Amino acid sequence: MTHSPTDRLVVARAAEEDWSAISEWAHDEGWNPGVHDARSFFAQDPDGFFIGRLDGEPVSAISVVNYGARYAFLGFYLVRPDMRGRGHGLATWRAALAHAGDRTVGLDGVVAQQDNYRRSGFTASHRTVRHTGTLPVRSAEAVRPAVASDREVLAAYDSACYPADRPRFLENWLTTDGHRAFVRVVDRRLTGFAVIRPARTSLRIGPLFADSPSDAEALYGALAQEAGATPVAVDVPESNRAGTALARSLGLTPSFETARMYTGPIRQVAEQCVYGVTTLELG
Repeated sequence: MTHSPTDRLVVARAAEEDWSAISEWAHDEGWNPGVHDARSFFAQDPDGFFIGRLDGEPVSAISVVNYGARYAFLGFYLVRPDMRGRGHGLATWRAALAHAGDRTVGLDGVVAQQDNYRRSGFTASHRTVRHTGTLPVRSAEAVRPAVASDREVLAAYDSACYPADRPRFLENWLTTDGHRAFVRVVDRRLTGFAVIRPARTSLRIGPLFADSPSDAEALYGALAQEAGATPVAVDVPESNRAGTALARSLGLTPSFETARMYTGPIRQVAEQCVYGVTTLELG
């Protein structure tokens, strides 16, 4: 009796220390992952990361991270290039997706995989387009670095802009090494916040949430001061037309696109406030 390589594939949960190799794969795909993202990812759901191995060697990966009882997000769906076309990705997908239970699952799908995701029950909501470039100098009026006393109001603002509450993730995201968070406060009211972090080939911006284009532009001003001459990348959902127009008015150019897709309904989100998503890997 013969066995296919898929019969020998072992899919198991990954530890945080295992994930550096998967981040390298993501870098090789041109996804430009953040340097220190794993800490925040695993803080949200340490059981939501999976690696498929053949004879102990990693060949596939996926994350299915749960946010509360109703929502999960799928990312890092990767197969090592020399092992593609053998069924390892689909086998890993099936083993890991059970972790979401009956939650609605979201993902940001690259163009080449979108038809496969549709066949798996995902429906497209909107495109998200990565914009890259060097930010021009802008006013950062009423913008300051985030401080610990901002956490509660930031968590509430984040929840309005995302399909689930995620205070554990956000606390780590705001304070991880190299991450710099800024808030805009007008008349003692938070009108937006943004995070910029180091990545492999640029700085990454996300989230960039704001009440209005002027609030977002002021936050871009603080991000520009932080970035200097270093290029940045921000993933802008096309559902926010003002966000796309603002990014392009600042000289950022489209470089990469995905589609936000879901398996079912999500709670109402303030899409007009999302000028940049947090991360394509965890939503």
